Amino acid sequence: MVKVIVQMYPVIPAESEEERINLRPIGRNSEKYQETLRGWCDIIEAADGMGIWGATAIEHHFHSEGYEVSPNPGVLNAFWGARTKNINIGQLGYVMSAANPIRVAEETAILDHLMEGRTFVGFSRGFQSRWTNLLGQHIGTRSTTSDGGNDDVLNREIFEEAIEIVIKSWTQDSIEHNSERWQIPFPYADGHRGWEMVDWTNKMGAYGEVGSEGELRRISVVPAPYTKPHPPVFIASNSSQETIEYAGRNGFIPAYFAKSSQVADFGPHYTKEASNAGYNFAPGQNQAIVRMPRIANNLEDSREDIARYDGMIFKHFYQNFLPAALKSKANVQVDTPLEDLVDPMLSTGLFMGGSVSEIRDQFLEQWRHLPAEYVILIYHYAQQPKESVINNLKLFMDEVKPALDELTQY
Repeated sequence: MVKVIVQMYPVIPAESEEERINLRPIGRNSEKYQETLRGWCDIIEAADGMGIWGATAIEHHFHSEGYEVSPNPGVLNAFWGARTKNINIGQLGYVMSAANPIRVAEETAILDHLMEGRTFVGFSRGFQSRWTNLLGQHIGTRSTTSDGGNDDVLNREIFEEAIEIVIKSWTQDSIEHNSERWQIPFPYADGHRGWEMVDWTNKMGAYGEVGSEGELRRISVVPAPYTKPHPPVFIASNSSQETIEYAGRNGFIPAYFAKSSQVADFGPHYTKEASNAGYNFAPGQNQAIVRMPRIANNLEDSREDIARYDGMIFKHFYQNFLPAALKSKANVQVDTPLEDLVDPMLSTGLFMGGSVSEIRDQFLEQWRHLPAEYVILIYHYAQQPKESVINNLKLFMDEVKPALDELTQY
């Protein structure tokens, strides 16, 4: 059975580019954000009632333009968890190249307890320099375009080390770690001295925390997660095979923000790497495909929805981060009408347009190349109204998912 995850990239809505300019900075408009936040929760509750497997929030900062206003996914997760009964709640994800890994381990473990295991955790690398570089400045982070350059290599090192610390924190009663960026405890070489509770820590704390001279040699991160050994881990992946292989070696779930042709290539690489690490996954198992379907009565109506709901964020935001080949197809100018961007959006392979039967056929074609255990559906709520998102989700669950379930063995 395919596990469906709804992921909304929260967009503070505006009727036009002109209104977005007139309301600048719309990202700080408290009234509009409040409306977006409340409707967002309504969608999560509706998804829970539909039997959707999961819901995610993202982590992005400083979006004064009103796009992807979601700076703290953990807080949203706790709010959603309190208002739902069955749906799994998570993030895709914490940007680990600019995060404190111990704080992330603590926060996600608490979320796992609050929801009694209805959780998953997602990690991503950070591609936006405006905030990745700022928040990660103390550890030297640079945003990445997955180009193999020096910044990309550095970003990956920081990212993977941070996740290593999170996993240690989740799974070990006490941890130690020593690198250029992180000393646990601090300082590492001689241990932390002067801890006022050392005698009691030595009697009550984790074994090995206190050394022979009363110095701290290890740190115990509390609480341990509710889920054993830890919640499922998702890794966001755009165009990097190295990220796919990293996910495979660790048994993490890669989320493919990629065209069908790339996914078809990534899948076997993932399965091979996972097998070499001792995981026995069938083709597509433990993998997630990301899509942005816009279901309407017909293709023409769907194209209008794509222009209205997704055109502004593509024009002002996404197209600036596209690979060169796709960016040239867009040929975006200041005065480019949003309806002229529909074909470039569809050419990314992420956006999908058409009637429910046409969307179903597009998904079935992907599943014939590579099925997936998870499908992540992205919506630009509240630029796309709440009622439209809920209706799209219902159509997908009623008309598309059953056809995919027939092709999915796990």
